[in-house]
Amino acid sequence: MGKALLKRLALLIGTLLLVSVLAFTAFSVIPGDPTASVLGIEATDQQVAAFRAKHGLDRPVWERYGHWLSAFAQGDFGQSFKFDKPVSELVLSRVQVTLMLAAVSFALILAISLPLGLIAARRPGGIVDRAVTVLTQITMSVPNFIMGIGLMFVFALVLKWFRPEYVPLWNESGALQLGAHLAFLVYPALAIALPKSAMTVKLLRGSILGELDQDYIRTAYSKGNSRGSALRRHVLRNAMIPVVTFLAMAIGDIMAGSIVVEQVFGIPGLGRMLISSIGNRDYPVVQAIVVLLAAVVVGCNFLADLLYRVMDPRIERT
Repeated sequence: MGKALLKRLALLIGTLLLVSVLAFTAFSVIPGDPTASVLGIEATDQQVAAFRAKHGLDRPVWERYGHWLSAFAQGDFGQSFKFDKPVSELVLSRVQVTLMLAAVSFALILAISLPLGLIAARRPGGIVDRAVTVLTQITMSVPNFIMGIGLMFVFALVLKWFRPEYVPLWNESGALQLGAHLAFLVYPALAIALPKSAMTVKLLRGSILGELDQDYIRTAYSKGNSRGSALRRHVLRNAMIPVVTFLAMAIGDIMAGSIVVEQVFGIPGLGRMLISSIGNRDYPVVQAIVVLLAAVVVGCNFLADLLYRVMDPRIERT
């Protein structure tokens, strides 16, 4: 187990290094000069030269990457071109919003998908199972931004259950408004969660039905266990192994999906900052956000690998 853990840690670090190389070099070679975006087209040659020297843009790409990577490993994400502030300060000001949105989305995925998957698997081919199958097929086919627009139209404009205006966690006087904040985030979180919930329901249902055909389930029936008892005591543990892996991978998709949904609902999170930074050619901010999102994805996959090895000791540990 220790050797396998070291191998996966090495793979995790290697993946992040590769992502950092791609993120850095991609924004170094694409057309567009950040000096024109920040200083304007009327900037003098002296101003342009001073700006490039200040941010190291006059040095070779490999040299800038080495300096950036060394600083990044120490928690220094660089200096924003646009705002002339530390990137870490800008990211920290937005990351709480995105993490809260991701947490609410993930909670909704669990609350929706696990009960529906169990209900559908208990009586395959029944009315409930067919209804759930139809709903999941429809939900999976709708993109996040269309889902978000639809939810905003129905719940904000028609039913008027919420105002389509972002409610921060802390108001201007510094008072906590957690209830109002979560009440607003439920709707953008639903736009992210519903497609993933549909996929999770489909995966859980198929995994449960596959386990029900195994010999150990027939043995459980012979000992007097009902179908519901067999599901709870024996099937669910094994059936959850692929679901846990999928949910870990879905966390990365949740973070990526927030980029679009934050735009639709006007949420000031990392997604909106990423889009605006790309438009402003603020590459240090873009590089930091891309690498941080990649770290979340590979970290969750690493955690999923550990979890399903704990859940099923039959999985080889080498």
